[in-house]
Amino acid sequence: MAHIVRTIIAAVALATCTCVPLDAASAQTAAPYTWNTVPFGGGGYVDGFVYHSKKPGILYARTDVGGAYRFDFHGQKWIPLFDWMERADSDLMGVLSIALDPNDSEKVYAATGKYLSEWARKGAILRSSDRGATWQKFELPIRVGGNADGRGTGERLVVDPANGSVLYYGSNRDGLWKSSDGGATFAAAVSPAKSISLVSIDPRDGAIYLGSADGLGALLVSTDGGKSFAPVPDTPQMIPQHMAFAGDGSVLATFGRGAKPGEVNPSDVVTGGVWKREAGGHWKEITPEKPEGGAKFGYSGVDVGPDGTIAVSTIDRWWPGDDVFVSRDGGKSWIGLRDKSQLNYDAYPWASDLFSSPNSLSGWNSDIKINPFNKNQMIFVGPWVTGNLSDAGTGKPVIFGFITEELEETAITQLVSPLHGPKVMASMGDVGGAVWFDTTQSPEEGLLKPNNESNRSIDYAGQNPAIVVRASDKGPRYGYISQDAGLHWTPLPGSAFDAPKWKDHWHTSGVIAMSAGAGSMLWTPDASVASYSKDMGKSWTETAGWPVTRDHKLYPISDKQVEGVFYVYDPAGSILISVDGGASFKIIVTGMPKTAPWDQARLAVVPTRMRDLWLPYPGGLIHSPAADKKATPIANVTAAWAIGFGAPRKPGGYPAVYLAGKIKEVGGIWRSDDEGKNWTRLNPAGRNFEPIGAITGDMREPGTVYIAPGRGGVMVGKPNAQ
Repeated sequence: MAHIVRTIIAAVALATCTCVPLDAASAQTAAPYTWNTVPFGGGGYVDGFVYHSKKPGILYARTDVGGAYRFDFHGQKWIPLFDWMERADSDLMGVLSIALDPNDSEKVYAATGKYLSEWARKGAILRSSDRGATWQKFELPIRVGGNADGRGTGERLVVDPANGSVLYYGSNRDGLWKSSDGGATFAAAVSPAKSISLVSIDPRDGAIYLGSADGLGALLVSTDGGKSFAPVPDTPQMIPQHMAFAGDGSVLATFGRGAKPGEVNPSDVVTGGVWKREAGGHWKEITPEKPEGGAKFGYSGVDVGPDGTIAVSTIDRWWPGDDVFVSRDGGKSWIGLRDKSQLNYDAYPWASDLFSSPNSLSGWNSDIKINPFNKNQMIFVGPWVTGNLSDAGTGKPVIFGFITEELEETAITQLVSPLHGPKVMASMGDVGGAVWFDTTQSPEEGLLKPNNESNRSIDYAGQNPAIVVRASDKGPRYGYISQDAGLHWTPLPGSAFDAPKWKDHWHTSGVIAMSAGAGSMLWTPDASVASYSKDMGKSWTETAGWPVTRDHKLYPISDKQVEGVFYVYDPAGSILISVDGGASFKIIVTGMPKTAPWDQARLAVVPTRMRDLWLPYPGGLIHSPAADKKATPIANVTAAWAIGFGAPRKPGGYPAVYLAGKIKEVGGIWRSDDEGKNWTRLNPAGRNFEPIGAITGDMREPGTVYIAPGRGGVMVGKPNAQ
């Protein structure tokens, strides 16, 4: 079955996609390293898909925080398109919309930016003329909310099918914008709405449709080239989610409305439906199942296949579960796939815990697309892909495969490579995390279940690495412990996280650190004083001498060689130590740099050395070894965002130091084999993997390093054989 799922897309592709190589500059490497993604299987919000309408074998996906991807039909994997970005542009990893030129299959555009707050970077339009292999960046004067509410609607960026130099962009809150020079510049256009959920151009008559998210929402249309817009008669006062144009001239649109006016949050849609405009111009409702009798849900994804099959998806139907409906008679009758489908996740065992419920097809299913060149292939948010859509309603199950190779949009919260046992361990937002004993396949064991929880930290006992502990934002007591290196987990018997106290705030379960001999634990929830436990988590006592802070997140760590010793960096400018299992702390190093809350500077300890401490921060790198209680800046390191340690090149030598940061203002992934005196860059030019959230070396394999790249998931870098 796994083989069948893996070949679903290949079997239905009408043309083999020739993979465009990365920028030629990527061949210029400072060190001969090979980089691969450690398989897990997605997990993020892949919120939109775009097929090219005239060229077979071209499919793109966009994500809210992990960049854009193109599917390699021949290799059966996704190609990440934004690995070239530098850290300063990392907000552009949020992709609000993708647009393709219907008359030029090489061209692709992206509206990028993550946040709408005043502190956020303004957005940009990215343009490629080689299917995403290389990009040009054009700054916008407004912000783009690729990770804002309503990000699953669209598309909001569109190329005029009659003139490839003209593009329209519907912004989150700044109205409609137009470009007449292929996306290089945009200017505000006539706009009847400030918040726009979609922009679509009818390929038959050039009518421009806008989805308004102002107030209760409305579908608007312009028949004079965008000079004026008017409400579309017979359509509801709801926010348009997606539109599709059928070969017979009919038009389809899905609608949803949240509990409050304005943008639809993908988790609070309370009503909605599906409307169709017949070829003659009249709109009518064709909703498969209406949210009646107290039910609350809407509709989001919609598409029409080459044979006229209509597919729509519900969103936020928490009970009896979201569904995908198909119609072969123009919407007169519908077939629900929820009870007629089979989800296959053999290649990604973690997904069985999240998607095994028979009550739902995926979640937050904001987009759905049918291959315009094959009526059997359909993809929806997951991404889940089927190659036998025509079997719907025949008594045969519609089989969906979880196709996520190289699309790992999981948010890594902590990355650890133990001295013994697993190769690498990662805690993740939303989907728990995993422990890998083999980094070439998605783990069947060692999954941080349940997979619907955000885990904030994971740590092991340095002298007893079979004991592992992690913090979770949910669960019975917000923490779990393993006695067998992460293969099996049980909830901690007690908790130091008072979750109800923070239910209306953005506070998490924080960090749990395990002492070297597993005799004590130290737990620091966000914005809280740390607590310690010496009875394996049964009871927790507030520690003494903890730094006083309101806005900072503090990240305690344990010494991996000496039992009962913990450290913490105080952003006010010092390092503190506990030698009594976390019961009390005192300052041991002063003169450390002061950092802001958004810097998230995290102290690190060399696992094979007692009290050998390093602090990466935006201004550089500090080293404080046991023999020297001073804070010593490392020369030539001009910025440091994450640090880790790995096996030394020579047995018994000082461990390799791995750094995500800048050496003499050059950003990259670096390795030092002489305690920071000299550095070698490991990532190839043109592939920066930014923003790197975590880095750690393998303590048993010299040269091997693990990173948490900006697009999500875990990557492993290994030196090439020489």
